[in-house]
Amino acid sequence: MTKAKGTAVVVFSGGQDSTTCLVQALEQFEQVHAITFDYGQRHVKEIEIAQALTKKLGVTHKVMDVSLLNELAISSLTRDDIEVDGTLSEKGVPNTFVPGRNILFLTLAGIYAYQVGASTVITGVCETDYSGYPDCRNDFVKALEKALVLGMDRELTLSTPLMWLDKAETWALADHYNALELVRDHTLTCYNGIQGFGCGECPACELRSRGLENYLNDRDAILATTREKAQLG
Repeated sequence: MTKAKGTAVVVFSGGQDSTTCLVQALEQFEQVHAITFDYGQRHVKEIEIAQALTKKLGVTHKVMDVSLLNELAISSLTRDDIEVDGTLSEKGVPNTFVPGRNILFLTLAGIYAYQVGASTVITGVCETDYSGYPDCRNDFVKALEKALVLGMDRELTLSTPLMWLDKAETWALADHYNALELVRDHTLTCYNGIQGFGCGECPACELRSRGLENYLNDRDAILATTREKAQLG
């Protein structure tokens, strides 16, 4: 594949989804920057793993302190006294939802893209096989993209490579770029802060492990479908 001209910024948490997006971006863009947000999340290890992965992949990496979010957003991912169990609120949103997180992250990533001359911000949000967060929906991303373009008077694309892929297909995408083992063993998706296969019990681990099992059980077919969906040729 011929790399696209230009620069991209990847919103990078060190988890399965953002690492898959980063690996793909390195194949598609001439220059790639990763940005990680320190918002006082439950596990500082998330940031350490993001740093280790970007170093391993040779990517310019910025860690930005946005700990103000921790003061404002009440979630099991920002409060140690709230159990990470996916309990639903009255509105049907899991207690792991951090209100405003993607609004803030994508806005700051857009400003950073302006600074480094990038025309694309890549985020690993997904509406197909996800935890029910309202700020992972395609309508939200498109609305924020329009606002950023208007607000900065500059063309900017918020790219969501995983938006219409389920978890099995996300594993297939990593496999397409020969990064399945990297994603499986070196990322941190677990809400309880355990690298790789995780605790196996939290909602994030259950979704991740189920997707991997489904992919490995029908590898060739899912890989072919994913290549077609992602227009990989």
